[in-house]
Amino acid sequence: MTKQDKRYVIIGNGVAGTTAAETLRKNDPNCNIQLITNEPYPLYNRVSLPRFLQGVIVEQKVMIRDFAWHEQRNIQLVTGTLVESVNTDEQVVITNKGEHLPYDALLIASGGWANPLRVPGVQDTNHIYNFVTLDDTKTIIGKMLESRTALAYGGSFISYELCDGFAVRKLNTTWLMRGPYWLRNALDLEGGEVVDNIAKKFGVDVIHGDEIAEVVPKNGVPSYVKTKKGREIQTDMIGIGLGITLNTQFLTGTPVLISKGIVVDEFLETNIRGVYAAGDIAEFYDQMIGRHHTMGTWDNAMAHGRIVGINMAGGRQPYVDVPTYTSPLFDVNIAVVGTAESHNPELETIARREPGEKGNENYRKLFFRENKLVGVLMIGSPKGRKKLVDLVKNQQVLATAAEREALLTLR
Repeated sequence: MTKQDKRYVIIGNGVAGTTAAETLRKNDPNCNIQLITNEPYPLYNRVSLPRFLQGVIVEQKVMIRDFAWHEQRNIQLVTGTLVESVNTDEQVVITNKGEHLPYDALLIASGGWANPLRVPGVQDTNHIYNFVTLDDTKTIIGKMLESRTALAYGGSFISYELCDGFAVRKLNTTWLMRGPYWLRNALDLEGGEVVDNIAKKFGVDVIHGDEIAEVVPKNGVPSYVKTKKGREIQTDMIGIGLGITLNTQFLTGTPVLISKGIVVDEFLETNIRGVYAAGDIAEFYDQMIGRHHTMGTWDNAMAHGRIVGINMAGGRQPYVDVPTYTSPLFDVNIAVVGTAESHNPELETIARREPGEKGNENYRKLFFRENKLVGVLMIGSPKGRKKLVDLVKNQQVLATAAEREALLTLR
């Protein structure tokens, strides 16, 4: 086999996998690329799914690539296919259709599966939804159009996006979460109150510190849920945002190192030569904070895809970036930059809450490691965000408390 015949297999056609395939084609023009997905679609914008859920955009605006795009670049898109196992000794991927796909380099960008609700009554009840895929979104929209009440459950980004979608569609919405405030791994009580007030302005009933104990159905659909603290919440549908389980089961029996995610070095290569990981599933080395971690954001996955595409084709480029995530939060925006982890003992934090526009509040929280800004969380006004991103990127030392506190009002 000649060098031009190199075979690449990519598991997962999200933004990490598809960006890697595009980069590989540019860097290795004569190679063979197989891009595997369990879904029936080419790449679509998962960040746009909340706006599709709300009815702000149509399905066509969610799509990023089409089948013709893959054909024009000679990328073989294998849809509706699950990977069952990988043999790293023989360098082959085995699918649920009995296919054996040989590779010279393998990229695992398989993301994760949404965690289901596991309480009594679930098995007998329809209209309990996770919200991860395009098909999830279309199914939820169909039910929302015939419903009056809805329950969003969880303290994650997914749960608020569901809650926002329900409220915008004028459903009588309850938001129930186990924690003391939303996004408890990044926010604090003050920031949580800011989010609660925004939700309440849209008529949402926000409940903290409680959880679903049982779903009580009637004729196979939700009637109400019972909570551990004795509440009974009537609802026509339930949206679940309880995190994801990373999709690594097909690596069982392989020597690929897995911790929280698939552990990779600064070049996004695993402990097995020629096997790489990117996107949500990669536990990558973050040079900003000097340790490995996972990050489930669109920008991070896209950047991973570019770097890993270069390195699979023979490059040696380390991943050095400042991941960012921006999302609409009811009628304001939330932006997360870098590493924003409230319970990380290596990080120091400061925060500021102040009046904003539209009757809302602005909230800013900054995260420091060794007097260097490593993370930012902003709700409301985005003013100063670009300068803060640059500070994270440049790793400028901010030796005094006054220098650090001045960033809370940076415009």
